Amino acid sequence: MRRDIPSLLFAGACLSLLMAAPATPAAPAAVPTPVRAVVLGVTQDGGVPHIGCQQALCVRARRDPSRRQRVACLGLIDDRAGQRFLIDATPDMASQLESLNTGRALADPRRPVDGILLTHAHIGHYTGLMYFGREALGAHAVPVYTTTHMAAFLRANGPWSQLVALGQIELREIEPGRETVLTPSLAFTPVRVPHRDELSDTVGYVVRGPTGALLYVPDIDKWEKWDRRVEGEVARVGTALLDGTFFSADELPGRSIDEVPHPLVSETAARLGELSSRVVFIHLNHTNPLLWDDRLRRDLRGRGFTVATDGLVIPLERAR
Repeated sequence: MRRDIPSLLFAGACLSLLMAAPATPAAPAAVPTPVRAVVLGVTQDGGVPHIGCQQALCVRARRDPSRRQRVACLGLIDDRAGQRFLIDATPDMASQLESLNTGRALADPRRPVDGILLTHAHIGHYTGLMYFGREALGAHAVPVYTTTHMAAFLRANGPWSQLVALGQIELREIEPGRETVLTPSLAFTPVRVPHRDELSDTVGYVVRGPTGALLYVPDIDKWEKWDRRVEGEVARVGTALLDGTFFSADELPGRSIDEVPHPLVSETAARLGELSSRVVFIHLNHTNPLLWDDRLRRDLRGRGFTVATDGLVIPLERAR
């Protein structure tokens, strides 16, 4: 059943579209449904301010912490089951767990999340696992859902192998195309996507709640390289959070964008115009003008698209 994003997001989250997100935003206010997803970061792996960045966006963020932007991450919440999960363990994971767990009493402080779903082995997506080590939390058996290839990488390379050996994380291997049930009201299916697989393969996720579903694909080389039609995948869910890394091909002066291929926002918008109300752009590079250009954001909103903001909530069931 088609569900337009504007009708899904509660009023407080909609207001967040109009404001710059703080570095560690307060958890969203009460929402109409207990099963939901929440955006806990919107930028590419380096965040904002980005290392070495001297453009105005980064300079302002260094001076004013409220302008900082966390690395792209999605929280999954099932209040009925009392469980919460993350998609990806980013360098900002400590802050993101604080946001995810606001108002929640932890039964075991050494297990601050009920599971983490990893997409791939690029720095913005798995390196937050380091905080579970004995140098920081000394976590206790945190479930980490990952492909067989990614699990092999973690077992064979330190410091991740130490997390496994000490029982600080518990690897649970998943198979693309096969559903995994997290709670009675929350399940996910990994979907293989083409990306720069230097260290592991890459997956996106379809997440299903009682009456709604979302697609999360923060990284892909090009839609044309996928063995699926993106139009069909988006049409099957109510909300699709998609790779919005670059707005245009000239964002990396002195460097070829082909080194780090991603579909341009303009390309994705052209392909998905008829499905625009379902599309949320996420994983924005610090060079992407959608992070600061209100005119471009208004133009996309006028065409029905959404640009992700930290704290944006996506219900996965109807309000009662």
